[in-house]
Amino acid sequence: MSLNLPQAPNAGLFKQGYTTHSSADGAIIRNIQACNEISLMVATSIGPCGRNKIIVNHLGKIFITNDAATILNELDVVHPAVKILIMASKQQDYELGDFSNFIICFAGELLKNSEKMLVLGLSPMEIIQGYKMANNYVMEHLQDFTVDRVEDVFSKNSLMKLVKPVVAAKQYGNEGVISLLIIDAVHSVLNPKNPNSFNVDSIRVVKIMGSSLAHSQVIKGMVFPQEPESHKKSVSEGRTKVAVYTCPIDISATETKGTVLLHNAQEMLDFTSGEELQIEAIVKEIHASGVRVIIAGSSVSEIFLHYLNKYGFVVLKVGSKFDLRRICRVCGASPLARLGAPMPEEMGAIDFVETKEIGSDRVTIFRQDTENANSRSLTATIIVRGATTNNLDDIERAIDDGISSLKGLLKDASLLPGAGSVEIQLINKLTAWGEKQPGLLQLAIKAFAQSLEVIPRSLAETAGLNATETLSNLYAAASAQESVAADARVHYGVDVDQENENGIVDVTAEGVYDLLISKKSAISLATDAATTVLSVDSIIMAKRAGGPSVPKQARPGNWDQAD
Repeated sequence: MSLNLPQAPNAGLFKQGYTTHSSADGAIIRNIQACNEISLMVATSIGPCGRNKIIVNHLGKIFITNDAATILNELDVVHPAVKILIMASKQQDYELGDFSNFIICFAGELLKNSEKMLVLGLSPMEIIQGYKMANNYVMEHLQDFTVDRVEDVFSKNSLMKLVKPVVAAKQYGNEGVISLLIIDAVHSVLNPKNPNSFNVDSIRVVKIMGSSLAHSQVIKGMVFPQEPESHKKSVSEGRTKVAVYTCPIDISATETKGTVLLHNAQEMLDFTSGEELQIEAIVKEIHASGVRVIIAGSSVSEIFLHYLNKYGFVVLKVGSKFDLRRICRVCGASPLARLGAPMPEEMGAIDFVETKEIGSDRVTIFRQDTENANSRSLTATIIVRGATTNNLDDIERAIDDGISSLKGLLKDASLLPGAGSVEIQLINKLTAWGEKQPGLLQLAIKAFAQSLEVIPRSLAETAGLNATETLSNLYAAASAQESVAADARVHYGVDVDQENENGIVDVTAEGVYDLLISKKSAISLATDAATTVLSVDSIIMAKRAGGPSVPKQARPGNWDQAD
């Protein structure tokens, strides 16, 4: 018998439906082009004057934002190489809150410049090695460009140096108001003895439609956008004991089914009255322990609510386990999985519980006494007011980024000049160092330096400036400052306000700074993502599980068609 050899490559190796793309098919070039496409998409959203994008996700929800992390999170990207860049950007946003767009733009520019070198004949490994050498050099020397530090985290002016530029990148024009809200919230939860114990989850945002951003406020405690279930809506007798229950406030059902045989009406009355007496005994026991406020993490039955109202309890139902965790932190209570009177160490205490009407919404506020120095809340709430839902969502994202940037500040308080200033200085220094390196690696090092130009160029383009002219002025200003003593240098960046004719401004005088640790992390993550994409020479994709994907318009019973 003759042996039948497969005619096509990989024939019979994989199941039917597999697709493969090798380096011979131009897989590397196609990966680079896909990454460059996503980079160009978000590059116009970088900086204070970045353009907004309208994103309609798979559920039909509309997002209007210039926040790269939100844009990438809502896009249903399927290309595996692009997903590597998105994962790096998400990691930066989760860790430090800022520079998520920087990673996509810089990694896309690195890959774009590497495509030119691949055409010239350089191998991917030579480019990767050159990029890694350049990245190591930047990590070692980025500290040299430090121009300021946040010396005191409890000083409003010191924190403003960091928070204001981060917020301005998302909410340009409103950065002053939003930054003050963030700083007030941070100072209300920051531990003077151990500032490094700061937790991002300690600050919560509640959005209430109506009024304007100027009427936003910070509450030292928790705000729930709902009323209590009980008749009593507030407590103002000073320190009030609180109990938090995660179990249903109801008569417990047995695991086994049972049958009750009733012979007459009197037995039925006795049965129900016995149940009511049992419920009243439980409520009376809780009341005798001193508790006056009950937080229910699950359902509250009508009969229980009747007796809780009878004894004058404030009952608030909280459906979110994360909010339960926060309210336990505010009150100092322990969540109880059993129904009954809590032990003294399981109770919490709160100074004020009140129900207020903010706009057209009624909210319940749990707050500590701000005049009492010993009554420090472990959670603060920022109440944000605004005209539209999309505007409130965008303000919330800016607040989240500003709060997350404080995590990096507690690790390293060094600040770099912003607005593209440090990138221009890095380009000059890195190019001069790359020219001294032997062989073809200097081409990759120079390409790495040239890729940093994408940040000031994008800032100039989004601000409506002539990018070529602005970059020339930045290079000239940076070169002129190299001969000046380090402590007397003026650091020039892109003037997004267009106050100067040459398009550049002294960023330290304007208070535009970047956090050193955030910039280091962003450059390192972008380099790792780009080199990972370059190291791929084949893509092997299995057949997608499930049936064929049906477009929304073709689905039976579509609501859009019915309308």
